[in-house]
Amino acid sequence: MISAKILVTGGGGFIGSHVVDRLLELGHHVVVVDDFRSGRQSNLPSGVSLYNVDISSPDLEDVFREEKPEFVCHYAAQISVQLSMQDPMNDASTNVDGSLNLLQNCVKYGVKKVVYTSSGGAIYGEPLYLPCDEKHSVDPMSHYGVSKYAVEKYLRVYQQSHGLDYTVLRLSNVYGPRQDPYGEAGVVAIFSQAMLNGNPMVINGSGEQERDFIYVLDVVSASVAALQNGSGQAFNIGTGRGASINQIYSLLKEAAGYDGEASYGPAKSSEVFKIYLDNTKALQELGWEPRFSLEEGLVETLPWFRDATWK
Repeated sequence: MISAKILVTGGGGFIGSHVVDRLLELGHHVVVVDDFRSGRQSNLPSGVSLYNVDISSPDLEDVFREEKPEFVCHYAAQISVQLSMQDPMNDASTNVDGSLNLLQNCVKYGVKKVVYTSSGGAIYGEPLYLPCDEKHSVDPMSHYGVSKYAVEKYLRVYQQSHGLDYTVLRLSNVYGPRQDPYGEAGVVAIFSQAMLNGNPMVINGSGEQERDFIYVLDVVSASVAALQNGSGQAFNIGTGRGASINQIYSLLKEAAGYDGEASYGPAKSSEVFKIYLDNTKALQELGWEPRFSLEEGLVETLPWFRDATWK
């Protein structure tokens, strides 16, 4: 892919900032939109055009008018299942209204394609079979899952009515450096920081819940592949394997040298008990597959939390 101007929403966040790094490495001109409610400006390298703008704001059009991006990678979102259940209107304001504001500007200013990150962990609901493929029924258990899937359907209509190309990436549970253990969902980040701080550990529920944990740089490679492939389609981005919360705890405990013992608290509501994703379609049509095993990813992740200066 030749050099292009690419706008990244949520570019100061956990996933978005890693995508920004990779796009710059590939020689693209990167424009970042982030209101830094959860992202951090310190995650961003020099060389990006940065706009401190909420995607729901009318000011977003000023960015499009000034920059005229060719592609958009859309990572800005309210990502907490629990917060979505407490305040569904706030969840929809960011995830639905903000996305529609973005898509309206994409159409108005001639964007070629949108890469949108949805949630493979939340939209399917409690699985009827495992691993879930893209043909699995969609039956979200949370407002967050509803809002993420709604934008998938809006994208389809925008493609049909306006010719706006898109690819949807249904992410499993992403982990890695720069994930905020205090403000973002993510058991790896939460456990890593707590263990390194020597804090008491609490596991919600039995700990036998299973998730499909995927390392952030594997998500980055999927995002780059989606810029040129997968037109008008949705793809599961996961490892195809489940790991229990107890397993994550044990692996991190050993790696961190943590000598405490975890206690068990109430399970979180509105979250599925066990899910992992079939990634066959992404392999066949995006030419993508994960490179990092869970053990490798955790080894890459833990030192970052040890050295983080913002904790």
